[in-house]
Amino acid sequence: MKADPATSNDTVADTLNKVPSLAVDPDGAVTVRGKSNVQILMDGKPSAMMQGDNRAAALNALPAADLESVEVINNPGAQFGNEGGGGPIINLVMRRERSPGGFAVVNANVGSSGRYNSSAFGSYTTGRMSVQGSLHRRHDGRDTSGETVRERIDPVTGAVSRSTQLSDGDSRNDSAGFNGSATYNLGERDVVGVSASYNEFTNDGDSLERYRSTGAGGVVDNEYDRTTVREAVNKNYSLGGRLDHKGSLPGEVFKLDLRLSGTDADSDVRFASRYAVRPPGALDSLTRQDNATDTRVADFTGDYERPLGTGLLKLGYKLARTGNSFDTMFFDTDTLTLAESVNRSRTNRFELDDTTVALYGSYQYRVDSQWSMLGGLRAEYNELDMHQVTTGIHATNSSTDLIPSAFVTYGLSDDTTLRLSYAHRIRRPNAAELNPFVIYRDELNVSSGNPNLKPSESDSLEIGMETKLGKVETNLRLYARHDTDLISERRLLLEDDVLLTTRENAGSSRSAGVEFTFSGRATDKLTLNASGNVGYSEQTVLGSANPGDGRRSAVSVTGRARVGYQIDAKNNLQLSLNAQGKQLFGEGYRKPTNTADLSYRRNLTQALSFVLNISDLFDSQKIETVTETASLREQSLRRFNGRVVFAGLSYRFGSFAGGRGPGGPGGPGRAGPGFGGGPPPGR
Repeated sequence: MKADPATSNDTVADTLNKVPSLAVDPDGAVTVRGKSNVQILMDGKPSAMMQGDNRAAALNALPAADLESVEVINNPGAQFGNEGGGGPIINLVMRRERSPGGFAVVNANVGSSGRYNSSAFGSYTTGRMSVQGSLHRRHDGRDTSGETVRERIDPVTGAVSRSTQLSDGDSRNDSAGFNGSATYNLGERDVVGVSASYNEFTNDGDSLERYRSTGAGGVVDNEYDRTTVREAVNKNYSLGGRLDHKGSLPGEVFKLDLRLSGTDADSDVRFASRYAVRPPGALDSLTRQDNATDTRVADFTGDYERPLGTGLLKLGYKLARTGNSFDTMFFDTDTLTLAESVNRSRTNRFELDDTTVALYGSYQYRVDSQWSMLGGLRAEYNELDMHQVTTGIHATNSSTDLIPSAFVTYGLSDDTTLRLSYAHRIRRPNAAELNPFVIYRDELNVSSGNPNLKPSESDSLEIGMETKLGKVETNLRLYARHDTDLISERRLLLEDDVLLTTRENAGSSRSAGVEFTFSGRATDKLTLNASGNVGYSEQTVLGSANPGDGRRSAVSVTGRARVGYQIDAKNNLQLSLNAQGKQLFGEGYRKPTNTADLSYRRNLTQALSFVLNISDLFDSQKIETVTETASLREQSLRRFNGRVVFAGLSYRFGSFAGGRGPGGPGGPGRAGPGFGGGPPPGR
């Protein structure tokens, strides 16, 4: 899509929410076609910032203006590994400017409730060298409210006990960072490049939870208030180097790429609980929990391609290592002396090293002017080394897998192309999902991983047609997917209404559907972009009371529309509508949601433009889930103070040749979706 008026203010999460069949919820959880096992790459490579709990903060803070494009690869080819997701791939292509001379753009915005953000991008290209980089700063916040109603069912008597938890909270988020890169042509055949980035995200918040529980007879047996104060900081860095060499044959290329990245996340959370109705043995309490999570990723790849016969041969390797450590320290505070003591049962350290060695090969063969085929095979060796430091338990697990992919393309006409793609993928559990230590969340909720998890495997098939209907670009895709050994959340009731959330391999799932996109000009002034997905999904139910009725199914309808209106040469208005359908998970489902955004841009001069953005126009953003098992029924609703107004300025320095002024094609924050089963363009 062409420049979005909102891009100078949006985050990466905002932009992803405009890509067909892709969704990012307010907590930063990403799904593609309703599936959550999504792998996010940056410029085709993994980053520690986009793994585990780190990526939610990054997506909600990084500026969309730093993006060149977003590529969604539903059926990845053999050159793509399975670390960090093993499902569909979202590739964030960072902004690049190759035009000779200097170029820069500066964005500054102020918003409601004290929000503000700014970003700057600049580049300079001369002779053999090109240098570019960006800076960003953002201050944001969010008010939330929630209600959880839980019914616990006695498996013997069928008696039902009920509890209600009400919550109110606010958070304050700050982020700042930079990224930069430089390339140098050593000669006619060799190019070297280096890159570096640093980002820091802080999250401070306060919340109040009010809890009330009644026994099977309806008598209140537990009632208390709990306040929580949270301070957290997440620091991320990356370093990279690459060499591109052109061989003597036309089209012969050899590439080496080394990326090092890391994340240091620290949080300090203080809890205070005060009882109105005290169950036996319960005391008012003051506690503190410190968490330190470190992630280190080293990724070294080599890719070689050359013409062979009438086709193109690609070969490559990958050496990758990811190190994770989780430190949890829990302290109890004496309410009289305020002296702290370590709670040994809630204090733990867990380490996980994940090593991958892979080789791949693919061959693209053009049968004739209309038909072409691409087949690929990846051999991947993976080793997990787990160390539960506190308990002294050490375990190692390894596997070797062959992962095929295949693509067929048929050019039906100059404007119409048919595509068929297949991919097999492996989704391995991450460090948090494997850590068996039970981590305290609050008095009613704890969580743990499962070191016995097996990888989940999926097979995905897709048939697509790309064509033009008049001036309207049209995509139509039929898809089917089968997953086995699903890694799903499992929630178990412990004593005193405490809920344990863990992970299990939860059987299988099947999904199929049709996806469409339309993009083009209805008139000279009116631009329409519409997309939708009508899908059917079915999966094994966890905790079913009837073993013979262990499947749950749903039809989900998802749609998006962007309507742009060019009022005149200087003024542009855009309305974005987003509707997400029902989404299944192992023990229940998430209810549908819908939001709307409005953006306005006015070009004040050729270089300067004014931008107004209103996100969540109708304040409809929410997360509503339903859990239904033999021993637990729960409904949870969280609402967000979603409507936010931003106003700002965007100023460009440099050449405006080729219609690259504010708001034009290739203007600030050019970011759009790419689709396909093969490699992203330009890799």
